[in-house]
Amino acid sequence: MVMIRGISFEGNLDNSMGLEFYNLSHRFGFQNPNWPYFQDTKIERIHYMAKSGVLSQRITTTMHATTHIDAPAHVVQGTPFIDEVPLPHFFGTGIVVPMPKKKWEFITGDDLEEACGKTIRKGDVLIINTGWHKQYEDGDYFAYCPGFVKSAGEWMVEKGVKVVGHDTQANDHPLATAIGPQRNGPLLPHLKKEWAAHTGGNDWEDDFPEWEPVHQVLFKNGILGIENVGGDLDAVTGKRCTFAFFPWNWDRGDGCIIRLVAMIDKSGDYRIERGAPL
Repeated sequence: MVMIRGISFEGNLDNSMGLEFYNLSHRFGFQNPNWPYFQDTKIERIHYMAKSGVLSQRITTTMHATTHIDAPAHVVQGTPFIDEVPLPHFFGTGIVVPMPKKKWEFITGDDLEEACGKTIRKGDVLIINTGWHKQYEDGDYFAYCPGFVKSAGEWMVEKGVKVVGHDTQANDHPLATAIGPQRNGPLLPHLKKEWAAHTGGNDWEDDFPEWEPVHQVLFKNGILGIENVGGDLDAVTGKRCTFAFFPWNWDRGDGCIIRLVAMIDKSGDYRIERGAPL
């Protein structure tokens, strides 16, 4: 039995199902880290105990804060919104793969093939652990993450991945987004000189000529992306798990904050009900 603030959660946390649950989401709330041009998350107590005898809060946020899933319509016009994505896309089995990466390093198709080419299955959820989730704070995390390049997206399409999640800021390298020279960027102009120094003189416009190419490849092929994975990620890295990450039923939603959960059934005894009549 688990007690929290004097309340028993028997059958829930200390569960009778025999399953192990792992939270793979970062915290959401007051001063959660944000992408460089987002407004801060605002949470207001509209009713509280001294005033109303109940607690009721109003939240103002982008749905692309903390751990979240993108709908294809977020980047590719004319593709499904989050409420139009079939429900099986938000549940399934898959693998959590270790792939240590440092500042601004690329994640390529060759990297993925070496890490999990022999273990990935068609229809899998693929979660990548670069180690960058340990840097998740209001600062360097967003600008200096490692990131996928186009060959990684093409590899996922070839392998039939259903959903990809990762502990970095976007489904692309940060300099292939508006953080760098793309679209309405650069949000952080000083990175141009830093990239040149980092690479021995390269121009970031030459190295990142396309706008979010991995987003484009994934979304046009029905593969969704979970960004900013964290929490207990290390505890399930190197394992095959079952995942659940349902978004809100938000009409024409471009994405949604999620609670990404990994589940492991060591006994293999748990079952999903068959829907038999009562």
